[in-house]
Amino acid sequence: MKFESIDEIIKFAKEKEQEAADFYEEASKMEVFSGSKELLEGFAKEERKHYDILDTIGKNKEALSGYKFEWVHDLKRSDYMVDINYEKGMTYPDLLRLAMKREEKALRLYNEMAQQTENEEYLKTFKMLSQEEAKHKNVLETMYDDYMATQGD
Repeated sequence: MKFESIDEIIKFAKEKEQEAADFYEEASKMEVFSGSKELLEGFAKEERKHYDILDTIGKNKEALSGYKFEWVHDLKRSDYMVDINYEKGMTYPDLLRLAMKREEKALRLYNEMAQQTENEEYLKTFKMLSQEEAKHKNVLETMYDDYMATQGD
C-alpha cells in the first residue's frame, strides 16, 4: 500500500484502529458468554490505546523515549489459518482465530508503514505499534495453543 504523505499514513492507521475497536466492541455486545465478552472488550480497549498513540503522534516524544523494544517470538499459528467472519455465539477457539488474524494484519500494516517514513519519531511509533501487535498476536496464539492442548490437540 502506497501513501502520498505521512498524514495519509496516520489517517489510514487511525481509521484501522478505530474500525478494530468498533468491531470488537460491537462483537462483545452480541456475545452471551462472559468469557468471550471480556475477551472482546479487552481487544477493543487495546485498539483504542493504539488509536490514542496515533492521535498524539508528533507530540509524544517522552512516551516513545521510555518504550523498550524487544524481540517478540512469533508462533506463526495464524499464518496457517484462513480468515473467518464474526458470528454471534461463535466458539472460543474461533474468536481466538479471528483475533489472531486481525492482529497479524495489523502487525503487517505497521511494518509496511514503518518502511514508508523517514521521520524518526513516526518510524519509532510504527515500530512500537508493530511490537504491540506482535505481543497481542503472541498472547492470542498462546491462548489458542493452551486451549487446543486441553482438547487433545
